[in-house]
Amino acid sequence: MKMRLVKWLASLACGMLAACAIITVNVYFPEKDVKQAYKSLDEMLLKQEGGTKKPGEEQPAGGQPTGTEEKKEEVKPQSSLDRMWQNISLVSTANAAENLADDLAIEMSSMPEVLKAYEEIRKLIPQMNALRESGAVGEDMQGLLKVLDKSKLAGMDAQVKAMNDNRKIVITGMAKAMETISKRRNPKAKTDFNQLMRNACDTFADTRRESAKPGWMIQLKNGAWVRK
Repeated sequence: MKMRLVKWLASLACGMLAACAIITVNVYFPEKDVKQAYKSLDEMLLKQEGGTKKPGEEQPAGGQPTGTEEKKEEVKPQSSLDRMWQNISLVSTANAAENLADDLAIEMSSMPEVLKAYEEIRKLIPQMNALRESGAVGEDMQGLLKVLDKSKLAGMDAQVKAMNDNRKIVITGMAKAMETISKRRNPKAKTDFNQLMRNACDTFADTRRESAKPGWMIQLKNGAWVRK
């Protein structure tokens, strides 16, 4: 009887250890991969365009028209969302999820709300840059814009809020991507979504600090505000 009880307790202990292992497995994503995924999406979705030629407007050396009589079919300009899908399609086909950073970027690019958020962020960049340069706002430790001098906002309170709302969508999208990939790699794994949100938020804030221009205000991890 005593031996049976010992075996039962040992089995119970093993089961509890296994359960704990399942709870904690796959909840950590290397910061470098998460950061690279953010940077890849920034590179594809936040590039400001200018001076690019429309299809069919190529000119030969010397800048003179070609003189051809054939009329080329007009091609409509693509939106950044269309280009994003083309880029992701090429990446997926040529090198499908070869590393974790690619996995995360591809997973996020499949979320319509994330693509829409990046589109809105791109439109707001010129205004937000002006506010950051004036010192009206700074990059806080949560990855959001913090109003530091309301007198310099120039009535752009709504735009700052819109930028932060869209950043929150991007951060949440990263946490969802982490959760999806974690479950895909280990279907039995359980993830703590709040922890994933913290990881996604902290790394997003790091990327914003790193990309901040000299003179912009940034908040360090210890809470202190400094001018970069």
